[in-house]
Amino acid sequence: MNITTATTPQTGSRRELIAFRIADQEFCVDIMQVREIRGWTPATPLPRTPSYVKGVINLRGAVLPIVDLGARLGLTTEEPSARHVIMVVTVGGRTLGLLVEAVSDIINLSDDMVQPTPDVACDQVKAFVKGLFAIDGRMISLISLDRVLPEMEAEAA
Repeated sequence: MNITTATTPQTGSRRELIAFRIADQEFCVDIMQVREIRGWTPATPLPRTPSYVKGVINLRGAVLPIVDLGARLGLTTEEPSARHVIMVVTVGGRTLGLLVEAVSDIINLSDDMVQPTPDVACDQVKAFVKGLFAIDGRMISLISLDRVLPEMEAEAA
């Protein structure tokens, strides 16, 4: 894992983000929402859950729901393997695991480097992606975790 600091002059407030990969695309979330990163553990499926919910795992005695973030974003995903990771995040007072292909970076950048989501994106994409930024020749999407689960969407509205 690399730590990248943007070298452009900044005037906005600074933040740290964790970058990760899903289906050959890079995304990031605020590091303050990530509690831990752990290797893939097969999840126990639950009946009548959305297709992007892989199931639940036991995390030190607590039941942790696992969301396939790629499937939730509408990306083509593969079956989880030993190289996949679970990012344990806290969103709106709830803890859940996000299945991603790999965590790649910790990025330091200023708020003024984040560009708005383009108007060509559909409303569903705009609901998940708060903005985009380019760093080291890579385009990275900033994800809004409060929209990951449908119940969270209703609470945020």
